[in-house]
Amino acid sequence: MNNVSSTTLKMTRNFDVAPERVFDAWLNPEMMRKWLFTLEATNKLAQNDPQVGGTWEIIDHRDGIDYRAIGEYLEIDPPNKIVFTFKMPQFSESEDRITVGLREVAQGCEMTFTQVINVPHEENWTEAELEKALGEYHDGSEHGWNLMFMGLKELVETGKISYTG
Repeated sequence: MNNVSSTTLKMTRNFDVAPERVFDAWLNPEMMRKWLFTLEATNKLAQNDPQVGGTWEIIDHRDGIDYRAIGEYLEIDPPNKIVFTFKMPQFSESEDRITVGLREVAQGCEMTFTQVINVPHEENWTEAELEKALGEYHDGSEHGWNLMFMGLKELVETGKISYTG
């Protein structure tokens, strides 16, 4: 058995705006700070260098704790595709790979989001424990992205987010 296993989360969302608007929300720090791993009210930092090999970083402050998300851009094809790595070093050195695909549709755009979630193994895990962990990582990630994508939709379609988390 390897030290890491992976599971893939795939989600599709539709937005009533052009693909360029959603693409920008993934790369513009002023937009990122309102929805991506953070909220405007709790965001301490949203910065990036949106080019292949460039990095991004977001720090969200909640309940007295700073949560840091970082990664590197692997592919940027405006306004169709962004591929980047994602990790939260305070929890794990494990790094996920995220692909965001955008395409124009009659009512705006469709976003296909794919996250390859790497799950580090704990010592002496059984196959059942590994399967349980993979399911928990998948479902937890899906829940988090569902919340973020609600904020993303509101942001790109109205220019603001009304909820505060």
